[in-house]
Amino acid sequence: MAAGIVISAVAIAAILIAIGSSSSKKFPPTGGPRPELTANNLGPVAALGHLASPANLGPLGPEGVPLPAGPAVAPAGSPAPGHTVDGISCQGGEQTLFHVHSHLTIFVNGAPRQVPAGVGIASPQVQQTSAGSYVGSGACFSWLHTHAADGIIHIESPVGRQFTLGNFFDEWGQPLSPDQVGTATGPVTAFYNGKHYIGNPRNIPLGSQVQIQLDVGRPLVAPETISWGGTGL
Repeated sequence: MAAGIVISAVAIAAILIAIGSSSSKKFPPTGGPRPELTANNLGPVAALGHLASPANLGPLGPEGVPLPAGPAVAPAGSPAPGHTVDGISCQGGEQTLFHVHSHLTIFVNGAPRQVPAGVGIASPQVQQTSAGSYVGSGACFSWLHTHAADGIIHIESPVGRQFTLGNFFDEWGQPLSPDQVGTATGPVTAFYNGKHYIGNPRNIPLGSQVQIQLDVGRPLVAPETISWGGTGL
């Protein structure tokens, strides 16, 4: 749909709910190495010392998730149609045989930054809804992509395999390491479902309703938690 067409957030939510209820299947991860989450790489948040409270989470966007108040940490990017990154293709339509969602929050020196809409969607076409911008179509969809600037990573794949945060950043065309997140540089502290993730953030596994946070620099911000209830995701 062309940019500038106004659609309602309710309509978007209804579409998302329909997709999730009809085609979402949580297959066991297969193919490639599976990142393990153990006591060796998940630690208590208290060990990090004082953490700042998350800033105002922002207004709810078209997916029912807060839109961070800050700018994007990097521009949206995607492989071209038919191209493959990390074994992940950019195809003409969304592949929903394996369909789950993760949430990514980013803070840089304590300030919120957005994960932009249209990551993993070539030539993204932006629709304006009553709750903000939403990318509903494009030249191709990678198996990992974003529709809104709310940090929701849509994992929509024709195969059930384990994807990582590094895969998502590779599709995005942005660096991710213990010292860099997109265009932001500095020591990176990662959180996974409210716990301190110890290790290279590239290895963080994506999964159903997983909540990931990356803090670049200082001060550290306590892990943000979103409510999945009522989002249709």
